[in-house]
Amino acid sequence: MSENPTPRQIAKHLLRGIAPPRPLLLPIVFSLGARVENLPLRAFLTNPSKISNALRQIRSRLPADGTTCYFDPYLEVEALGAALRWQSDDQAPTVCWPGPARKGELPRSLRPPEDAVKAGRIAIAVEVIRRLTVLLRDEGLLMAGVNGPFTLAAQLLQFGKQEVAGADDLPASALEAATAMLAQVTSAFLEAGVHAMLIHEDVLPRLSEASADDWANRLSPTINIIRFYGALPVLLLTNVAAVCQNLERLANREWEAILCPAVDASTLAAWPSADATKMGAALAPNCLPPDPALMEQIESLHPAIVTTSGDVPLSTDVKQLAAMCEEVRRWR
Repeated sequence: MSENPTPRQIAKHLLRGIAPPRPLLLPIVFSLGARVENLPLRAFLTNPSKISNALRQIRSRLPADGTTCYFDPYLEVEALGAALRWQSDDQAPTVCWPGPARKGELPRSLRPPEDAVKAGRIAIAVEVIRRLTVLLRDEGLLMAGVNGPFTLAAQLLQFGKQEVAGADDLPASALEAATAMLAQVTSAFLEAGVHAMLIHEDVLPRLSEASADDWANRLSPTINIIRFYGALPVLLLTNVAAVCQNLERLANREWEAILCPAVDASTLAAWPSADATKMGAALAPNCLPPDPALMEQIESLHPAIVTTSGDVPLSTDVKQLAAMCEEVRRWR
């Protein structure tokens, strides 16, 4: 590898299991574009021109290795037939289903995944990716996020993440619908031109060996699709308590993706000895700049990727974020 490889070169080497000279820096910076464009978030999410323009402006000010083309935890559930009720941009929307939708059961109005991928804002996300492939011709990575099977299944059943203690709490029918949707949305984003796919699991129950195998088997086809397109698959695990419960079991598996758990003092204390080319680290998005001692610990692990465990808040100071990016780019 050259002394100063481009982000895309680093990603290609990670796909081959080659350790990078420094971590890929891929913070999730998406909804901040609404502030750049002076728009309410809900209006920003539906306007590909405004999104593309804002992300290009952010790209010019942020020394990161990637641009987040679209990241919204409610993208798929809305496309599958739910309505989102917004109280304010500072609060997550409420998910509502037309007709009877009992908690713990799949909604009767659920769209088939092959139809859902053409509905809602997925077409907008695809259009943004296509535009940015033209607008951003440098060697940075275009990124997008999609919910993993556990997270989307919990949304479909109207479960909060604290209500899913074990994998058995999520019936196979919900996991199958979520897995099919994951593959459909991922394929659409890859065909549009993304270079890195974040599979976001905010809901992660305590896993047994059998349930870990089942989850890995559900993820495997999508991860294979991502790698077939030459893109980098990143398994983003954002629930700190769940990460601590499962980290050692998950880190000792043979993944074809970068395992990227949320990090704080508790997860670092449980950090396993694992192949650094297969492990990343996700910083809390609302704690920027992060604690210097925490950053030193993360640097010592030589992670393949440094990202955030969610979209950075609208109130984020871009100068502070840029300073953190510069620091990580100096890591060796």
